[in-house]
Amino acid sequence: MNERERPEVEPAPFSWDALAAELAATREEAGRRGEDDPGTWDAVAQELAARVAERPVEEVHVPPVPAEPAVEPPQDPTPADVPVGEPPPEEEAAEELLRLLAPVELLGGLEALLFVMDDPVDEQTLAGALRCPTEQVAEGLAELAAGYDERRSGLTLRRVGEGWRLYTREEHAPVVERYLVDGQKSRLTQAALETLAVIAYRQPVTRARVSAIRGVGVDGVMRTLITRGLVHEVGTDPDSGGGLYETTPLFLERLGLADLAELPELAPFLPETATMLDEHPDS
Repeated sequence: MNERERPEVEPAPFSWDALAAELAATREEAGRRGEDDPGTWDAVAQELAARVAERPVEEVHVPPVPAEPAVEPPQDPTPADVPVGEPPPEEEAAEELLRLLAPVELLGGLEALLFVMDDPVDEQTLAGALRCPTEQVAEGLAELAAGYDERRSGLTLRRVGEGWRLYTREEHAPVVERYLVDGQKSRLTQAALETLAVIAYRQPVTRARVSAIRGVGVDGVMRTLITRGLVHEVGTDPDSGGGLYETTPLFLERLGLADLAELPELAPFLPETATMLDEHPDS
C-alpha cells in the first residue's frame, strides 16, 4: 500500500495536560543527556508549536443556557381584551346578582305582582322586582297564561301593548255585572263612608293622603267607590306622582246637593280641643 492509498488519520485532539506531560518527559530526557540548555528548549518549543498548529484543540462541551421567556406585566382587562361575544367584567358582576327562580317561586311571584298592578306592566319591570333574568319572566308569563286557560280560570292573563295585565274572563261577565248592579243598591260600609268623606272635603287628594288621614289602607274601599261611580281620577299629583281623586256628579246627586259648597261645615263635627288633649295628652 503506497502513501496515497493510506487512509487519512485525523490527529488526536489537543490537550494541555498531555502537552505538560510531554514537556516534562522531554526536559527529563534532556537532563540525563546533559542537553539542558536554552537552545535545546527553543528547538523543543518550536516543534511543539508546529504540533499544536497541526492538532485540533480539544473541544469542551458547554451546555447552552436556556433563555427565560419574557414575562409581560399583567394588565387590566379592557373592552379590547375581552373576547368577542363575552360581556365585560362589570356586566358579569351585574348578571351574578340575578338568579334563576324555582318554577313555584317564579309563578307565585308573577301572580302576586300582577294582582297588585293597576296598569299593564312590562317584563323588565317584573324581572327587576323578582331579581331574575327577563327571559325567565317571559317564559313564566306564557306558562301562567296557559295555566289560566287550561283550567278555565275566572282570570285571564293578556298582553296589552308593551305590558301584561290580569282580566276577568269574558264568559263570567254576567256574574260580575250582576254583582256590580246589586252592589249599587246595597249600603256603603262605614269604611267606605269615612273614605268618601275624606275625599269630599280634601279633594283633589291622593290615595296615600287618604290612607294617612284614616290610618289604614284604602285600596279596596277606593275600588268600591270608583265602581259605584262616586269617585273618579282627575289627574296626577306633581309632587308624589300618585293619582288625584275627586267626587263625581253622581255623589252630589245622591246627597241632593247642587255643588260642593253645600257640604256641611266640619267644625260642629270635630271634637273639642280639651277632649282631644284628654284622649291624646302627648299631642
